[in-house]
Amino acid sequence: MTKAEIRQKVWLTIQREGAARFPGAYGRVPNFVGAEQAAHLLREMAVWRRALVVKINPDAPQLAVRRLALAEGKIIYMAVPRLRTEKCFIEIDPQRLGKKAMLAGSIAGACRYGRAVSPREMRPVDLVVCGSVGVGRDGARLGKGGGYCDLEYGLLREEGKVRESTPILTTVHPVQIVAERVTMLPHDVPVDFLVTPSEVIATRPAHPRPRGIYWDLLRPLKINAIPLLRKRLKRGSTGTPSPRRL
Repeated sequence: MTKAEIRQKVWLTIQREGAARFPGAYGRVPNFVGAEQAAHLLREMAVWRRALVVKINPDAPQLAVRRLALAEGKIIYMAVPRLRTEKCFIEIDPQRLGKKAMLAGSIAGACRYGRAVSPREMRPVDLVVCGSVGVGRDGARLGKGGGYCDLEYGLLREEGKVRESTPILTTVHPVQIVAERVTMLPHDVPVDFLVTPSEVIATRPAHPRPRGIYWDLLRPLKINAIPLLRKRLKRGSTGTPSPRRL
């Protein structure tokens, strides 16, 4: 099955099982029933307890994870949707925000109370939490298809804000765990752990992590739509190895 076909299958299944909350699953990272329980289970993980700085996606099913991080005093980074500004991440520091910190877990709250920063201005990230449409037990991950999670990781990897050893996890409903083989390209980000409402699954990923931005796999339209990529291309700072030379 192609990635698009696997996505369609997951969206159909999670809708049919009644496990998708408003506004529905299609075209989205599904806001699954049990997201809060998955966040509660996540808090017991060693990689979570050790993390002081966490990058978390802004999708609805990870809202409980963002609120948990803020309640525990962790600094979180959320990407600006579609990376549409040069300062394309939002830093939310609960120590700085005080009582307002818990209001900053939503996208609207993050934009209101958070601080826009470029990748270079960020602190090193201890843990990455990403949203998924589908995931395999080998660590292969499918997003919505826009590639933004992969681009965010690539930007942070180039800046040294995430490392090869930085743990990556996703919270999902069990029906999002797919048996089909997901083809992973050099820019695709695998995950180390799948966290469902009832269990934590260590994947032992069989796929290498991206080492940065893979310019040869980016369409000009995508580059032109993302200010930071456009700026780097003009500067000629596109030194990440081409996937053809890997």
